[in-house]
Amino acid sequence: MTVVAWAGPDIELLIDSPGREATIRGNLGVSTVPELRGHLQRILAAGDGDLVLHLREAEVLDATGLGVLVGLHQRARRQNRRLVIAEASERLERLMRITRLHLVLARLDTMHSGGPIRQMPIMPMQQPR
Repeated sequence: MTVVAWAGPDIELLIDSPGREATIRGNLGVSTVPELRGHLQRILAAGDGDLVLHLREAEVLDATGLGVLVGLHQRARRQNRRLVIAEASERLERLMRITRLHLVLARLDTMHSGGPIRQMPIMPMQQPR
């Protein structure tokens, strides 16, 4: 069951599976990221294993939008978890390639027909030193 965890102007955060799976709809930018960051950190703290973040309906507007994803990735690693980006928009995929984040962030491509999830190539996680 999906529940709305938080909604602000032009953005909505849904919890699909507590501590394990969430969806962001709307704009990730300087005006939405500060509050969104706290909610994402609480979702991360509430679970274990992979945290799958669905971004099909999310639009990264500026560097703060990418920054919240990088920050969540780093926090997940410190908690022995992994942030997995699912259903990234074409624009977000382009931004991740330009910034080389596609080499760092784990990604899933979910078929729109409700079919199986396919793992996209990712770099193996490095162990903390």
